Amino acid sequence: MFSVRGLTRLSKSGYARCRWVYSSLGSNSSVPLLEHPTHFRSHLQPSHEVLGCRVIYSWVSSALSSVGQQAQYQSREEQIDPFSLVADELSLLANRLRSMVVAEVPKLASAAEYFFKMGVEGKRFRPTVLLLMATALNLPAPRQQPHDAAVDNLATELRVRQQCIAEITEMIHVASLLHDDVLDDADTRRGIGSLNYVMGNKLAVLAGDFLLSRACVALASLKNTEVVSLLAKVVEHLVTGETMQMTTSSDQRCSMDYYMQKTYYKTASLISNSCKSIALLAGQTSEVSVLAYDYGKNLGLAFQLIDDVLDFTGTSTSLGKGSLSDIRHGIVTAPILFAMEEFPELRDVVDEGFDNSANVDLALEYLGRSKGIERTRELAAKHASLASAAVDSFPENDDEDVQRSRRALVELTHRVINRTK
Repeated sequence: MFSVRGLTRLSKSGYARCRWVYSSLGSNSSVPLLEHPTHFRSHLQPSHEVLGCRVIYSWVSSALSSVGQQAQYQSREEQIDPFSLVADELSLLANRLRSMVVAEVPKLASAAEYFFKMGVEGKRFRPTVLLLMATALNLPAPRQQPHDAAVDNLATELRVRQQCIAEITEMIHVASLLHDDVLDDADTRRGIGSLNYVMGNKLAVLAGDFLLSRACVALASLKNTEVVSLLAKVVEHLVTGETMQMTTSSDQRCSMDYYMQKTYYKTASLISNSCKSIALLAGQTSEVSVLAYDYGKNLGLAFQLIDDVLDFTGTSTSLGKGSLSDIRHGIVTAPILFAMEEFPELRDVVDEGFDNSANVDLALEYLGRSKGIERTRELAAKHASLASAAVDSFPENDDEDVQRSRRALVELTHRVINRTK
């Protein structure tokens, strides 16, 4: 049986090899890992087009799956609930967020706090990830006398700053939802009427802008230019991703590379750069900060891929929004793209568009005959394994709270790919 130390070495070497495979696909690019569309080719193109990288990646994925299964066994053995682990802090953050979005104009205040009210806050998935990441990356405490006041004060100040990142991230996320619902003409969100449906498009847009302005104020209070730059880039990515979705050519619309790039911008950039910000505030090295980024990026990609699946397999009640909403809005996602690889004739249906309900039914028929859902789940599982491997590569730390939080981060990867809503 492997020792824990031996398992850690295995996971680190496997993770390094996997990072090499990805980076080898775009080694001349200075863009962050997996941010360039070509970095996804190992999943998506025939083996001869990627010079054998598919074979290497398959081997690495198997190794990572073994590591992930070991981590899963350990986490399930101790029955770790990631959300319960930070429940008290989440309540504190929820109260603070409600106070941060108070506005002078009553209608704007009502709009801004719409999704922060008790009962409709959502899963608070991102704040949970960030609070767990903050504990998981705690640096070993310096050897001081017990209850050293200076050390306690520094630790408290750091935690408050990291909590601020969680608050900023949630405000940016909710702002993006408000704007997306306007663009998509959505009528439901989180099981209730969307803000644009209830109060109109104009107020929904202004409420989103207001939340972004409050996020900027909180961000400036951190007085950390690198963190400010990271999260400002996230807002740019959100706009870029949404624009990519709105203005696609036929070839782009049917490209998995293009789709995954858009998914990074719209979903994974926020959580990945927020995780990196947590690491930077903790004083971690650039190497560890990149590991935190990689965890968030791969978790975000896995989350969205499962979202794509649930749009076809879930129900309106379980999802809090209409099922088949993407395809009915003409948005082509991973399951359809994979189905198109098996049935090239589906491309003609996609090119015609989905304004005609008969085309929606025909696309669903092709999807049902294909392995599109299965392959999307497999791709999500690969990204979840990469996220787990990043946690396994964090610096050794024997602190019990640190270890528990790291197991919780791994547990989240399993929950993401097994969720039904």
